[in-house]
Amino acid sequence: MTQSALMGAAVSLTGALALALPLGGAAFAQSTPVAITGGKVLTGTSVIENGTVVIQNGRVVSVGTGPAPSGARVIDATGKTVSPGFIAVDSGLGGSEVSSVQGSNDLASGANTISASFDVSYGLDPWSFTLPVARLGGITRAIVVPNHPGGGGGNHKDDGEDDFAGLGGGGLQSPGLFAGQAAIITLAQGNDILIKPRVAMIAPFGEAGARVAGGARGAEFIQFKETLAEVRLYARNKAAYDRAALRDLSLSRADLEALIPVANGTMPLIVTVHRAADIQQVLRLAKEEGVKVILDGAEEGWLVAADIAAAGVPALINPIDNLPGNFETRAARMENAAALNAAGVTIAIKGNEGSIHRAREMRYNAGNAVSHGLPYAAAIAAMTINPAKIFGEAGQAGELTPGAAADVVVWTGDPLEPLTTATNVFIAGQEQPISSRQFLLRDRYRNGGTQASGMPAAYNPQ
Repeated sequence: MTQSALMGAAVSLTGALALALPLGGAAFAQSTPVAITGGKVLTGTSVIENGTVVIQNGRVVSVGTGPAPSGARVIDATGKTVSPGFIAVDSGLGGSEVSSVQGSNDLASGANTISASFDVSYGLDPWSFTLPVARLGGITRAIVVPNHPGGGGGNHKDDGEDDFAGLGGGGLQSPGLFAGQAAIITLAQGNDILIKPRVAMIAPFGEAGARVAGGARGAEFIQFKETLAEVRLYARNKAAYDRAALRDLSLSRADLEALIPVANGTMPLIVTVHRAADIQQVLRLAKEEGVKVILDGAEEGWLVAADIAAAGVPALINPIDNLPGNFETRAARMENAAALNAAGVTIAIKGNEGSIHRAREMRYNAGNAVSHGLPYAAAIAAMTINPAKIFGEAGQAGELTPGAAADVVVWTGDPLEPLTTATNVFIAGQEQPISSRQFLLRDRYRNGGTQASGMPAAYNPQ
């Protein structure tokens, strides 16, 4: 490629990047109230026909059937649907641009000294091209989770590296059993998308966890129990550890510190697990060790739905996972979401393929779940109030209720219908652009650009 061609390519890339950048700095909530009137309001827990939602200073002020307050900006939602912003779970939004390009993927750590302590919040990119696309799908918040570098299954990376049990350099587990700590982000336009770091720990179980521990499920459970025993030993004897007067431990100090909240039950552990038998063993382990778990995947959960409900354990599921890709998912079926919900399990519905580029499809998945027996209200809850409850944001997100964050979406119709689009998206009271890099590039180039030659504006033919 000639130097001029390289320069032209650089100019084109620069122009494309410019199209994707936020139009302004940090978003500030409006002081003038906004009233969304006349629409069908899905609050997350109920339905209000011909409702009015009033937001101001980043919060929901009122939800009901009254008139708009004096002086408010009024958005007429007659014939439309108004919902809370959706919360994407088990997502990589803001943490990965192209999964196959290592330098743009900050969701996994292969260092055996940094496993449980790996914190995805430090790798978040507020200018990711994926965020506006997800936002157009009604997603206003996401739970960003790290991927495990050595285990397959679920939403976790399987790169074939370090896929064995044992001790690495310094006597540390390689790869570590834990993938790291999740974070909550906002999809609002601006320079800072982090809401809360370190909200949950991630670990693969089932086949993936067995591979890390040496090839057998039983080995993983023993390794997990031994790890928690070491964490508790360290927590009781930090002074001795500092003096090198404590026996050698299999984890680094950073990982030991990160696991203390898991060991004492204050930080939930997201467990990637699929097979019904594995789910039962995870529930048993959680009870024995006093840890708080969240099931991720649970394709065969319907077989043990009563056990999951009795344990009070929530599940992050993809309702369209209905084909047995391996022996862990032999009993996968489209009715899984309906069966879990009917048993009393709190479910949250995921997007597809890591919930990054296809995060917006979570609402399509919810629609499919409804067509296979999940009540409509439960499907909406599984994208709004349920994720908020699971991750400690109840009352703050996922619901249109006074005092909650003003994450509000106005839809042209039923949000579970694929042809429905968002006409207005508010995050923390700030209205977001209804656009994305793809739309901007389409508008820029579809008429041949602006040059007299008819070539696109950033095109250099030399």
